Amino acid sequence: MTTPDTPEGTGGTPATGLPMAFPADGLPARVRIHEVGPRDGLQNESQVVPTEVKAEFIRRLAGAGLPVVEATSFVHPKWVPQLADAERLFPMLDGIDPARLPVLVPNERGLERALALGARRIAVFGSATESFARANLNRTVDEALAMFAPVVRRARDEQLHVRGYLSMCFGDPWEGPVPIARVVRVCRALLDLGCDELSLGDTIGVATPGHVRRLLTALNDAGVPTDRLGVHFHDTYGQALANTFAALQHGVTTVDASAGGLGGCPYAKSATGNLATEDLVWMLDGLGIETGVDLARLTAASVWLAGVLGRPSPSRTVLAQMNQARPHKE
Repeated sequence: MTTPDTPEGTGGTPATGLPMAFPADGLPARVRIHEVGPRDGLQNESQVVPTEVKAEFIRRLAGAGLPVVEATSFVHPKWVPQLADAERLFPMLDGIDPARLPVLVPNERGLERALALGARRIAVFGSATESFARANLNRTVDEALAMFAPVVRRARDEQLHVRGYLSMCFGDPWEGPVPIARVVRVCRALLDLGCDELSLGDTIGVATPGHVRRLLTALNDAGVPTDRLGVHFHDTYGQALANTFAALQHGVTTVDASAGGLGGCPYAKSATGNLATEDLVWMLDGLGIETGVDLARLTAASVWLAGVLGRPSPSRTVLAQMNQARPHKE
């Protein structure tokens, strides 16, 4: 993306593995990708992935330049058996700055486990709807917020960075469309608890760009600044990139994505895969937006994991680059 190709654009072509770059007005110069594949992506796998494979996957993602790679969750093993190896996994990542390795903690016990291993970034996981709060945490929305309060307070006392996930921001499989005012209320409550940033989750992938813009505007009107917000889109209806673009136009600079498009949600069966990190990087590269991510190394990491899992990656970019790499038959 440094060699001029035309007066309007710079960079590569599909044959080089990079898009041509055509910057657009009104978009951020840089975006921080919050990689969730090793945690949110793998948690939905039916077969337990070996700890050594998870550690190698995380190392490859960090080596590709992803600034933040969500490593695991300190939830009780019976709830998410795939992540029962958190205590074994985290020490295997000792060559990576723990400030780059967020972990999910559901309660004070989870926080204690994370602190004992030297975690420096944590996340709590709330819901905008009562139905999902019950399914995921066996609590009401307000009861979950009360459970998070001492977790966030202790984390801040320990000078940890705290992220607040909010699921079902656009639609809920049990309740249907989610009122924007309800999302705003819970976002405001999470910030008031002391969260440093929020991630707005389209857990079942029903958001559209207009809905994204309307929610972001309502949050701003309620005193929630854009620089405290990230977006987390699922691609159920093929809208994840369009929704991301709408968020970028609004000024959002943190985008969650999952390498290879891994993921879903064990408590919402209609939730399909996350936005693929490779597809996101391809778009951002094409817009001239800096990410610090090496697309070739990222794609290689996803291809490697797909081989381990025994199935192809759903990422369109991974598939396209694999096809380009194969020799053409005359």
